Amino acid sequence: MRVRTTLVAATAVLLTAALAAPAAATAAGHGHAGTRTAMDAAVAAGVPGVTATAEDGHGAWSATAGVGDTGTGRPRSAADRYRVGSITKTFVATVLLQLEAEGRLSLDDTVDTWLPGVVRGHGHDGRHITVRQLLNHTSGVFDYTSDTGFYRAVFTEDGFFRHRYDTHTPGELVRIAMRHRPDFAPGASWKYSNTNYVLAGMVIEKVTGHPYATEIERRIIAPLRLRGTSLPGTRVTVPRPSSRAYSKFTDPKGPAHDVTQLNPSLASAAGEMISDSADLDRFYSALLRGKLLPPRQLAEMKTTVEATGIPGARYGLGIMDRRLTCGVHVWGHDGGIHGSRSSAVTTADGEHAIAFNFNGDWAGDPESVIDGEFC
Repeated sequence: MRVRTTLVAATAVLLTAALAAPAAATAAGHGHAGTRTAMDAAVAAGVPGVTATAEDGHGAWSATAGVGDTGTGRPRSAADRYRVGSITKTFVATVLLQLEAEGRLSLDDTVDTWLPGVVRGHGHDGRHITVRQLLNHTSGVFDYTSDTGFYRAVFTEDGFFRHRYDTHTPGELVRIAMRHRPDFAPGASWKYSNTNYVLAGMVIEKVTGHPYATEIERRIIAPLRLRGTSLPGTRVTVPRPSSRAYSKFTDPKGPAHDVTQLNPSLASAAGEMISDSADLDRFYSALLRGKLLPPRQLAEMKTTVEATGIPGARYGLGIMDRRLTCGVHVWGHDGGIHGSRSSAVTTADGEHAIAFNFNGDWAGDPESVIDGEFC
Protein backbone atom coordinates (compact mmCIF):
# COMPACT_ATOMS: atom_id res chain seq x y z
CA MET A 1 0.00 0.00 0.00
CA ARG A 2 1.26 3.44 -0.87
CA VAL A 3 -0.11 6.72 0.42
CA ARG A 4 0.60 10.39 -0.28
CA THR A 5 2.11 11.32 3.08
CA THR A 6 5.46 11.13 4.81
CA LEU A 7 4.52 7.55 5.63
CA VAL A 8 6.20 6.47 2.38
CA ALA A 9 7.76 9.63 1.00
CA ALA A 10 11.20 8.74 -0.30
CA THR A 11 12.06 12.45 -0.41
CA ALA A 12 11.03 13.22 3.15
CA VAL A 13 13.32 15.62 4.99
CA LEU A 14 15.69 13.60 7.15
CA LEU A 15 15.75 15.36 10.48
CA THR A 16 16.02 12.88 13.31
CA ALA A 17 19.19 11.67 14.96
CA ALA A 18 20.17 8.04 14.55
CA LEU A 19 19.08 5.42 17.05
CA ALA A 20 21.94 3.27 15.88
CA ALA A 21 23.25 -0.02 17.10
CA PRO A 22 26.22 -1.65 15.38
CA ALA A 23 25.26 -3.50 12.21
CA ALA A 24 25.09 -7.25 12.61
CA ALA A 25 25.43 -9.75 9.78
CA THR A 26 25.79 -13.36 8.84
CA ALA A 27 27.60 -13.87 5.55
CA ALA A 28 27.98 -16.69 3.06
CA GLY A 29 31.34 -15.83 1.54
CA HIS A 30 30.30 -12.88 -0.63
CA GLY A 31 30.71 -9.18 -0.01
CA HIS A 32 27.68 -6.93 0.45
CA ALA A 33 29.57 -3.85 1.57
CA GLY A 34 27.44 -1.43 -0.45
CA THR A 35 24.25 -2.85 1.01
CA ARG A 36 25.57 -2.60 4.55
CA THR A 37 26.72 0.99 3.97
CA ALA A 38 23.28 1.98 2.69
CA MET A 39 21.56 0.32 5.66
CA ASP A 40 23.81 2.16 8.10
CA ALA A 41 23.11 5.41 6.24
CA ALA A 42 19.36 4.87 6.62
CA VAL A 43 19.78 4.51 10.37
CA ALA A 44 22.03 7.57 10.49
CA ALA A 45 19.28 9.47 8.66
CA GLY A 46 16.70 8.57 11.31
CA VAL A 47 15.25 5.14 10.51
CA PRO A 48 15.09 3.24 13.82
CA GLY A 49 16.22 -0.04 12.30
CA VAL A 50 16.73 -2.04 9.11
CA THR A 51 16.65 -5.77 8.41
CA ALA A 52 17.68 -7.33 5.10
CA THR A 53 18.34 -10.71 3.51
CA ALA A 54 19.96 -11.24 0.13
CA GLU A 55 20.36 -14.47 -1.81
CA ASP A 56 22.64 -15.11 -4.77
CA GLY A 57 24.93 -17.76 -6.18
CA HIS A 58 27.11 -17.52 -3.06
CA GLY A 59 24.24 -18.31 -0.68
CA ALA A 60 22.17 -16.26 1.74
CA TRP A 61 23.37 -13.15 3.54
CA SER A 62 21.47 -11.32 6.28
CA ALA A 63 22.22 -8.11 8.10
CA THR A 64 20.57 -5.71 10.52
CA ALA A 65 21.25 -2.15 11.59
CA GLY A 66 19.74 0.01 14.29
CA VAL A 67 17.06 -1.05 16.75
CA GLY A 68 13.75 -2.85 16.71
CA ASP A 69 12.51 -1.19 19.87
CA THR A 70 13.49 2.40 20.64
CA GLY A 71 12.41 2.03 24.25
CA THR A 72 14.57 -0.96 25.14
CA GLY A 73 17.29 -0.65 22.50
CA ARG A 74 16.63 -4.23 21.37
CA PRO A 75 18.23 -4.71 17.94
CA ARG A 76 16.38 -5.78 14.86
CA SER A 77 16.50 -9.45 13.88
CA ALA A 78 17.22 -10.96 10.47
CA ALA A 79 14.16 -13.14 11.13
CA ASP A 80 11.82 -10.18 11.79
CA ARG A 81 8.34 -10.38 10.34
CA TYR A 82 6.91 -7.05 9.18
CA ARG A 83 4.02 -5.51 7.30
CA VAL A 84 4.94 -5.51 3.60
CA GLY A 85 2.25 -3.15 2.27
CA SER A 86 2.00 -3.10 -1.52
CA ILE A 87 4.27 -6.11 -1.99
CA THR A 88 0.93 -7.87 -1.42
CA LYS A 89 0.00 -6.77 -4.95
CA THR A 90 2.46 -9.15 -6.61
CA PHE A 91 0.88 -12.09 -4.76
CA VAL A 92 -2.61 -11.00 -5.82
CA ALA A 93 -1.56 -10.58 -9.45
CA THR A 94 0.11 -14.00 -9.41
CA VAL A 95 -3.12 -15.67 -8.30
CA LEU A 96 -5.12 -13.94 -11.03
CA LEU A 97 -2.59 -15.02 -13.65
CA GLN A 98 -2.78 -18.59 -12.36
CA LEU A 99 -6.55 -18.43 -12.75
CA GLU A 100 -6.08 -17.20 -16.31
CA ALA A 101 -3.73 -20.10 -17.02
CA GLU A 102 -6.44 -22.45 -15.74
CA GLY A 103 -8.96 -20.92 -18.14
CA ARG A 104 -11.14 -19.58 -15.35
CA LEU A 105 -10.95 -15.94 -16.43
CA SER A 106 -9.37 -13.69 -19.02
CA LEU A 107 -7.31 -10.63 -18.26
CA ASP A 108 -9.43 -8.92 -20.89
CA ASP A 109 -12.66 -9.66 -19.03
CA THR A 110 -14.31 -6.47 -17.88
CA VAL A 111 -14.53 -5.82 -14.17
CA ASP A 112 -18.31 -5.85 -14.59
CA THR A 113 -18.14 -9.45 -15.82
CA TRP A 114 -17.17 -10.50 -12.31
CA LEU A 115 -18.35 -7.60 -10.16
CA PRO A 116 -21.50 -6.32 -11.88
CA GLY A 117 -22.44 -2.82 -10.81
CA VAL A 118 -19.63 -2.47 -8.28
CA VAL A 119 -17.56 0.04 -10.26
CA ARG A 120 -20.14 2.74 -10.90
CA GLY A 121 -20.40 6.38 -9.98
CA HIS A 122 -19.12 9.82 -10.96
CA GLY A 123 -17.93 8.53 -14.33
CA HIS A 124 -16.55 5.16 -13.21
CA ASP A 125 -17.91 2.27 -15.27
CA GLY A 126 -16.71 -1.28 -14.75
CA ARG A 127 -18.12 -2.28 -18.14
CA HIS A 128 -15.18 -0.49 -19.78
CA ILE A 129 -12.36 -1.49 -17.41
CA THR A 130 -10.51 -4.79 -17.78
CA VAL A 131 -8.86 -6.99 -15.17
CA ARG A 132 -5.54 -6.29 -16.91
CA GLN A 133 -6.05 -2.55 -16.42
CA LEU A 134 -6.60 -3.10 -12.71
CA LEU A 135 -3.34 -5.02 -12.44
CA ASN A 136 -1.17 -2.53 -14.35
CA HIS A 137 -2.84 0.61 -12.94
CA THR A 138 -4.18 1.89 -16.25
CA SER A 139 -7.83 1.68 -15.16
CA GLY A 140 -8.17 5.31 -14.07
CA VAL A 141 -10.06 4.20 -10.95
CA PHE A 142 -9.69 6.73 -8.12
CA ASP A 143 -7.42 5.69 -5.24
CA TYR A 144 -9.53 5.47 -2.08
CA THR A 145 -6.52 6.39 0.07
CA SER A 146 -6.63 9.86 -1.53
CA ASP A 147 -10.14 10.52 -0.24
CA THR A 148 -9.90 13.41 2.24
CA GLY A 149 -12.10 11.80 4.88
CA PHE A 150 -10.31 8.44 4.69
CA TYR A 151 -6.96 10.20 4.76
CA ARG A 152 -7.85 12.11 7.94
CA ALA A 153 -9.21 9.02 9.66
CA VAL A 154 -6.31 6.74 8.80
CA PHE A 155 -3.14 8.70 8.03
CA THR A 156 -3.16 11.63 10.45
CA GLU A 157 -2.02 11.24 14.03
CA ASP A 158 -5.37 12.05 15.65
CA GLY A 159 -7.32 9.97 13.15
CA PHE A 160 -5.06 6.96 13.42
CA PHE A 161 -5.25 6.70 17.19
CA ARG A 162 -9.04 7.01 17.07
CA HIS A 163 -9.53 4.54 14.26
CA ARG A 164 -6.53 2.18 14.25
CA TYR A 165 -8.70 -0.83 15.19
CA ASP A 166 -11.61 -0.12 12.83
CA THR A 167 -12.55 -2.80 10.29
CA HIS A 168 -12.96 -1.78 6.65
CA THR A 169 -14.63 -4.10 4.15
CA PRO A 170 -13.44 -4.23 0.53
CA GLY A 171 -16.86 -3.02 -0.61
CA GLU A 172 -16.61 -0.01 1.70
CA LEU A 173 -13.19 0.92 0.32
CA VAL A 174 -14.44 0.72 -3.27
CA ARG A 175 -17.49 2.83 -2.43
CA ILE A 176 -15.17 5.53 -1.06
CA ALA A 177 -13.40 5.60 -4.44
CA MET A 178 -16.70 5.77 -6.31
CA ARG A 179 -17.50 9.11 -4.65
CA HIS A 180 -14.86 10.68 -6.90
CA ARG A 181 -14.38 11.03 -10.61
CA PRO A 182 -11.90 8.66 -12.27
CA ASP A 183 -8.41 10.00 -12.90
CA PHE A 184 -8.66 9.30 -16.64
CA ALA A 185 -10.48 7.11 -19.14
CA PRO A 186 -9.56 3.40 -18.95
CA GLY A 187 -6.29 2.75 -20.76
CA ALA A 188 -5.55 6.43 -21.40
CA SER A 189 -2.74 6.85 -18.85
CA TRP A 190 -1.09 5.33 -15.77
CA LYS A 191 -1.65 6.15 -12.11
CA TYR A 192 -1.10 4.01 -9.04
CA SER A 193 -4.38 3.23 -7.30
CA ASN A 194 -4.85 0.94 -4.33
CA THR A 195 -8.51 0.57 -5.30
CA ASN A 196 -7.39 -1.47 -8.33
CA TYR A 197 -6.09 -4.22 -6.08
CA VAL A 198 -9.00 -4.16 -3.67
CA LEU A 199 -11.10 -4.89 -6.76
CA ALA A 200 -8.61 -7.56 -7.89
CA GLY A 201 -9.03 -9.32 -4.56
CA MET A 202 -12.80 -9.17 -4.97
CA VAL A 203 -12.48 -10.71 -8.47
CA ILE A 204 -10.44 -13.62 -7.04
CA GLU A 205 -13.20 -14.30 -4.53
CA LYS A 206 -15.91 -14.16 -7.19
CA VAL A 207 -14.04 -16.51 -9.53
CA THR A 208 -12.99 -19.08 -6.90
CA GLY A 209 -15.63 -18.78 -4.22
CA HIS A 210 -12.85 -18.25 -1.67
CA PRO A 211 -11.34 -15.09 -0.16
CA TYR A 212 -8.19 -13.92 -1.93
CA ALA A 213 -6.23 -14.66 1.25
CA THR A 214 -7.24 -18.33 1.08
CA GLU A 215 -6.13 -18.56 -2.55
CA ILE A 216 -2.76 -16.90 -1.81
CA GLU A 217 -2.19 -19.27 1.08
CA ARG A 218 -3.14 -22.35 -0.97
CA ARG A 219 -1.40 -21.41 -4.20
CA ILE A 220 1.75 -19.59 -3.04
CA ILE A 221 2.43 -19.62 0.71
CA ALA A 222 1.97 -23.35 1.27
CA PRO A 223 3.78 -24.65 -1.86
CA LEU A 224 6.78 -22.35 -1.27
CA ARG A 225 6.76 -23.01 2.49
CA LEU A 226 6.72 -19.33 3.33
CA ARG A 227 6.50 -19.85 7.07
CA GLY A 228 6.93 -16.17 7.94
CA THR A 229 4.20 -14.98 5.56
CA SER A 230 0.56 -14.44 6.49
CA LEU A 231 -2.54 -12.49 5.59
CA PRO A 232 -3.79 -11.17 8.93
CA GLY A 233 -7.26 -10.03 7.87
CA THR A 234 -8.36 -8.02 10.90
CA ARG A 235 -5.67 -9.25 13.33
CA VAL A 236 -3.97 -6.18 14.77
CA THR A 237 -0.68 -7.71 15.92
CA VAL A 238 2.44 -8.83 14.03
CA PRO A 239 3.61 -12.40 14.77
CA ARG A 240 6.94 -12.83 16.52
CA PRO A 241 9.80 -12.48 15.91
CA SER A 242 9.12 -8.87 14.99
CA SER A 243 10.13 -5.33 15.84
CA ARG A 244 8.08 -2.28 16.73
CA ALA A 245 6.96 0.02 13.90
CA TYR A 246 7.15 3.82 14.16
CA SER A 247 5.51 6.71 12.33
CA LYS A 248 5.70 10.50 12.38
CA PHE A 249 2.54 10.71 10.28
CA THR A 250 2.51 13.99 8.35
CA ASP A 251 5.16 15.81 10.43
CA PRO A 252 8.77 14.67 9.90
CA LYS A 253 9.83 17.10 12.65
CA GLY A 254 7.47 15.56 15.18
CA PRO A 255 7.92 12.68 17.61
CA ALA A 256 7.91 9.08 16.46
CA HIS A 257 4.84 7.11 17.54
CA ASP A 258 4.57 3.35 18.00
CA VAL A 259 2.06 2.20 15.36
CA THR A 260 2.80 -1.51 15.46
CA GLN A 261 -0.78 -2.46 16.19
CA LEU A 262 -3.38 -1.64 13.55
CA ASN A 263 -6.25 -3.33 11.74
CA PRO A 264 -4.81 -4.05 8.27
CA SER A 265 -8.23 -4.29 6.64
CA LEU A 266 -7.63 -0.63 5.78
CA ALA A 267 -5.28 -1.98 3.09
CA SER A 268 -7.15 -5.14 2.07
CA ALA A 269 -5.74 -6.88 -1.04
CA ALA A 270 -3.76 -3.72 -1.80
CA GLY A 271 -1.42 -4.18 1.15
CA GLU A 272 -2.39 -6.26 4.18
CA MET A 273 0.31 -8.95 4.14
CA ILE A 274 3.00 -9.72 6.69
CA SER A 275 6.22 -11.50 5.69
CA ASP A 276 9.95 -11.67 6.33
CA SER A 277 12.94 -11.00 4.11
CA ALA A 278 13.87 -14.63 3.44
CA ASP A 279 10.30 -15.46 2.39
CA LEU A 280 10.13 -12.49 0.04
CA ASP A 281 13.42 -13.50 -1.59
CA ARG A 282 12.07 -17.02 -2.06
CA PHE A 283 8.78 -15.77 -3.53
CA TYR A 284 10.24 -13.36 -6.08
CA SER A 285 12.99 -15.78 -7.10
CA ALA A 286 10.43 -18.56 -7.65
CA LEU A 287 8.15 -16.20 -9.56
CA LEU A 288 10.85 -14.94 -11.96
CA ARG A 289 12.18 -18.48 -12.47
CA GLY A 290 8.76 -19.57 -13.72
CA LYS A 291 7.90 -21.82 -10.78
CA LEU A 292 4.55 -20.11 -10.10
CA LEU A 293 3.35 -19.18 -13.60
CA PRO A 294 3.50 -20.79 -17.06
CA PRO A 295 5.69 -18.95 -19.59
CA ARG A 296 2.79 -17.13 -21.26
CA GLN A 297 1.42 -15.76 -18.00
CA LEU A 298 4.88 -14.77 -16.76
CA ALA A 299 5.41 -12.91 -20.03
CA GLU A 300 2.09 -11.11 -19.51
CA MET A 301 3.13 -10.17 -15.98
CA LYS A 302 6.40 -8.74 -17.34
CA THR A 303 4.72 -6.74 -20.11
CA THR A 304 5.12 -3.22 -18.79
CA VAL A 305 3.81 0.29 -19.24
CA GLU A 306 5.48 3.53 -18.28
CA ALA A 307 5.13 4.19 -14.56
CA THR A 308 4.56 7.92 -14.72
CA GLY A 309 6.40 9.75 -11.95
CA ILE A 310 8.67 6.85 -10.95
CA PRO A 311 12.08 7.42 -12.56
CA GLY A 312 13.66 4.38 -14.16
CA ALA A 313 10.62 2.17 -13.57
CA ARG A 314 7.98 0.48 -15.68
CA TYR A 315 4.97 -1.36 -14.28
CA GLY A 316 3.77 -4.80 -15.31
CA LEU A 317 1.00 -6.80 -13.69
CA GLY A 318 1.67 -6.34 -9.99
CA ILE A 319 5.42 -6.05 -10.53
CA MET A 320 7.88 -3.31 -11.46
CA ASP A 321 10.86 -3.40 -13.79
CA ARG A 322 13.40 -1.03 -12.27
CA ARG A 323 16.55 0.20 -14.02
CA LEU A 324 19.21 0.95 -11.43
CA THR A 325 21.88 3.66 -11.59
CA CYS A 326 24.40 1.12 -12.90
CA GLY A 327 22.07 -0.11 -15.65
CA VAL A 328 21.07 -3.39 -13.97
CA HIS A 329 17.36 -4.28 -14.20
CA VAL A 330 15.57 -5.79 -11.23
CA TRP A 331 11.98 -6.93 -10.83
CA GLY A 332 9.90 -6.59 -7.68
CA HIS A 333 7.79 -4.20 -5.66
CA ASP A 334 7.93 -1.69 -2.82
CA GLY A 335 5.48 -1.47 0.05
CA GLY A 336 4.59 1.15 2.60
CA ILE A 337 2.13 1.12 5.48
CA HIS A 338 2.17 2.82 8.89
CA GLY A 339 5.64 2.49 10.40
CA SER A 340 6.93 0.13 7.74
CA ARG A 341 8.71 0.58 4.39
CA SER A 342 9.78 -2.51 2.49
CA SER A 343 11.29 -3.48 -0.84
CA ALA A 344 11.83 -6.85 -2.49
CA VAL A 345 13.53 -7.26 -5.87
CA THR A 346 15.34 -9.88 -7.91
CA THR A 347 17.19 -10.12 -11.19
CA ALA A 348 15.22 -11.32 -14.20
CA ASP A 349 16.61 -14.85 -13.85
CA GLY A 350 15.65 -15.03 -10.18
CA GLU A 351 19.26 -15.76 -9.21
CA HIS A 352 20.00 -12.67 -7.11
CA ALA A 353 17.39 -11.24 -4.74
CA ILE A 354 17.17 -8.90 -1.78
CA ALA A 355 14.33 -7.96 0.53
CA PHE A 356 14.50 -5.48 3.39
CA ASN A 357 12.43 -3.39 5.76
CA PHE A 358 12.70 -0.03 7.52
CA ASN A 359 10.66 0.09 10.75
CA GLY A 360 10.10 3.85 10.40
CA ASP A 361 8.24 5.62 7.61
CA TRP A 362 9.73 9.13 7.53
CA ALA A 363 13.41 8.77 6.60
CA GLY A 364 15.97 6.72 4.75
CA ASP A 365 16.51 5.85 1.09
CA PRO A 366 15.42 2.34 0.03
CA GLU A 367 16.78 2.92 -3.48
CA SER A 368 20.30 3.22 -2.11
CA VAL A 369 19.99 -0.20 -0.45
CA ILE A 370 18.97 -1.76 -3.76
CA ASP A 371 21.75 0.06 -5.61
CA GLY A 372 24.20 -1.03 -2.92
CA GLU A 373 23.31 -4.68 -3.45
CA PHE A 374 23.30 -4.81 -7.26
CA CYS A 375 25.65 -2.02 -8.28
